[in-house]
Amino acid sequence: MTSPPSVVVVTGVSRYLGARVAARLAADSRVDRVVGLDPHEPPTALRELLADVELIRADARAASGAIADLGAEAVVHLAVTSAPDAQHGRAAMKEQNVIGTMQLLAAAQAAPRLRKLVVRSSTAAYGASFRDPGVFTEDTEPRAVPRGSFARDILDIEGYVRGFRRRRPEVAATVLRFAPFISSTADTTLTRYFAQPVVPTVLGRDARLQFVHVDDALEILHRSIVEEHSGTFNVAGAGILALSQAIRRAGRISVPLPEGTLSTLAGVARNVGIGQIGFDQIDLFVHGRVVDTTSLVREFGFTPRTTAEAFDDFIRGHANGSSLTADRVAAAEKAILEGIRRVRSGANAGGDRR
Repeated sequence: MTSPPSVVVVTGVSRYLGARVAARLAADSRVDRVVGLDPHEPPTALRELLADVELIRADARAASGAIADLGAEAVVHLAVTSAPDAQHGRAAMKEQNVIGTMQLLAAAQAAPRLRKLVVRSSTAAYGASFRDPGVFTEDTEPRAVPRGSFARDILDIEGYVRGFRRRRPEVAATVLRFAPFISSTADTTLTRYFAQPVVPTVLGRDARLQFVHVDDALEILHRSIVEEHSGTFNVAGAGILALSQAIRRAGRISVPLPEGTLSTLAGVARNVGIGQIGFDQIDLFVHGRVVDTTSLVREFGFTPRTTAEAFDDFIRGHANGSSLTADRVAAAEKAILEGIRRVRSGANAGGDRR
C-alpha cells in the first residue's frame, strides 16, 4: 500500500470544508507538513482549527512557485465555489473555479515530487433535466448542457483534470462528485432553504434528492489523500428523499409556486434570507438527481450515512426553526403575489392573441 504523502497543499482553507480537511491532515501523525493556500485570510472562527497548518496568502497564479518550492507530494483542490457572491458576481466565480483550477493544475503538472491530486467536484456535473436517467453512475454523460453556472464550471474543471491525467499518468488523481452537503452545522444555500419555516417549491413537482453528511465527506476526502484511490467517484448517502418528504420531515410549510415563476423562487429566497439561488438549485428542485455510489463503497470500504440519516442530523440542529421578521414575511408574500400576477398577465395576453 502506498504510504501517505509527507507534504500536502490544500487550497480553499479560508472556507469551512478546506479548513476542516487541512486540520484533519495536520492532526494525522503520518503527514509531516500541511500547507494551506488561499488568497483570503481565514475568518476568526476557523483560525483555531488551522493552528497547525502553514498558511500562505496566495491565489492559483502564485501556486506554481509555492507547490514546487514546498516539495508537495499531494495537492487537494477545494477552492471551488458553488454560487457567486453578491459583491463580486459571476465573473469572479468563474475566475476562481475555472481559471484558478487551470492555473493550479499547470502548477501541479510541474511539481516533480507530486504523486496525488484530489479535486472537489459535484454531482451537478450530471445536470438536471427531464431527460435524466433514474440513477446516474460515474460513466453517465449529461443528457443536456446544464444551464447553471456552477454545473458548467464543474464540467470545465473535470475536463482540465482529464488533461492532467494524460500528461501526468503516474499521479493518482481522484475526483469526488459530492451530492449537496448537509449536517446540523453546515451553512449552505440548501441548508438555509430547508431551515426557513416557509419553503418555496415548484407547483406540481416533487424532486428526488440526495445529500451527503459533511462528516462523511470529510472522511472520504481524508482517505483520498492518505490512501490511494484513483478515479472519479459519486459521494452521496444511499436512498432518497422527495422534496415534499424533506419539507414535512423538517416540520416546515411548503409554498408551491407556478413553474413559470422560477425567477420568483429566487426572489423569495433572497427576501427571506436564504441567499442567492441560481439555475443549478432551481433545476435540482424541479428535476431532482440521484446517483449510484457502488464504486465509492467498494473502493473506499466506507459507507456514508444514508440521505435520510444525514437530513435527520440537519433537523436536530434546526429543531427550533428559523425566525422570520415581519419585514421578511411581507417581502416574501409580495414576491409570491407579483410572480403569480405576472403568470396570469402572460396567460391573459396569450388568450388575447389567440
